[in-house]
Amino acid sequence: MSATEVESGPQRGSIWSIVTYFLRLGSLGFGGPVALCGQMEKDLVQDKGWLTKTEMREAIAISQSLPGPLAIQVGIFISYMRGGFWGAWAGGWAFILPNFIIVSGLGALYVHFGGLSWMTAIFYGVSPAVIALILHSCWRLAKLGMEDKIQWAIAAVAFTITVVSEAEVALLFIGAGIAGIIAYGSPFRGGRPPTGLMAVATPLVVTAAPQLATSSLLGQLFLFFIKAGSLTFGSGLVIVPFLEKGLVQDTAWLNPREFLVAVAIGMLSPGPVVITATFVGYLVAGFWGSAVATVGIFLPSFLLILIVAPILRRYRSNPNVQGFVKGTYAAAIGTILGASILLGKVAIGDLLTAAIGLISLAVLFRFKVSNPLLIGITAVIGLIAYPLLRPVWVFVQ
Repeated sequence: MSATEVESGPQRGSIWSIVTYFLRLGSLGFGGPVALCGQMEKDLVQDKGWLTKTEMREAIAISQSLPGPLAIQVGIFISYMRGGFWGAWAGGWAFILPNFIIVSGLGALYVHFGGLSWMTAIFYGVSPAVIALILHSCWRLAKLGMEDKIQWAIAAVAFTITVVSEAEVALLFIGAGIAGIIAYGSPFRGGRPPTGLMAVATPLVVTAAPQLATSSLLGQLFLFFIKAGSLTFGSGLVIVPFLEKGLVQDTAWLNPREFLVAVAIGMLSPGPVVITATFVGYLVAGFWGSAVATVGIFLPSFLLILIVAPILRRYRSNPNVQGFVKGTYAAAIGTILGASILLGKVAIGDLLTAAIGLISLAVLFRFKVSNPLLIGITAVIGLIAYPLLRPVWVFVQ
């Protein structure tokens, strides 16, 4: 891609090619947002040449600096660069559709049969492998965008705050971006940051309006999940505490066991982890509940990316914007690593799950094994081992 193409706007590509790629990724991509971003980096930077490393790094950093699910926002951003406005809508919903169908079907089975007894066994085997996928993909993303000690210092602070607070901290990313401006930009030489940079932070204020009252269950679901998609960072890896408080503690739509099953579905299914919203919606209000919850959790991502992407491309050469991007990228690495520690406490409960996680990580570093193959093998291990061992697992209350 030439410099002229980069500055003039999105590099146009066939919308059909965008749709087919993201349909495939949504069907076969496992491991959560970091793993999916790592897969996109491999496919679209190394293999297809759709993006440069710099463009991929910017897509991840700007998506992480905004509220909403990371993998979907990166997918929408890439689709925008390839296919413009309509490419973004087509690619984004193509990414979501396969997972929506799968998880809605699992929700129907769960409701019909009163629970999936084999899900606990699968979750037992697959969860430590998912942690390994997250760590391996985070390593790949660190190689892509971590350039110096300043970024690693920002990442260390983000990691510590995430682990200590046991939740995502929304202002952390804005703080990291400001630190990046101070370290890499020219805040004192160039006056105030450009309006494009300020627009990146603005949605945090705009979307923080009070939730509207409604008597409709579907309306309540939509408002809850549009709030989740608008006010939480990092998608399924760090959105769990927010969802648990809202779904279990505040609304009592789910009991703790049902919530853990929903989280397991999000972790085990391909595509973005926050498809957990689809499963929750089905449990609460059937098919239309799943549809409303899915639209609610993902709609803010489309709106934010389509507003911010043109601004980012206009100001991408500005040192303050570049500093903001570097700072938020570092915070993303630290936050995801911290979230992997928190999720590891759930996923790894005994010697066998610890062994599965370590062996999976070693395999990922040593061999070019596909994510679906790794997930399939560890699922079989779980189905065989769990009934034999019967450890005290997370679903046993």
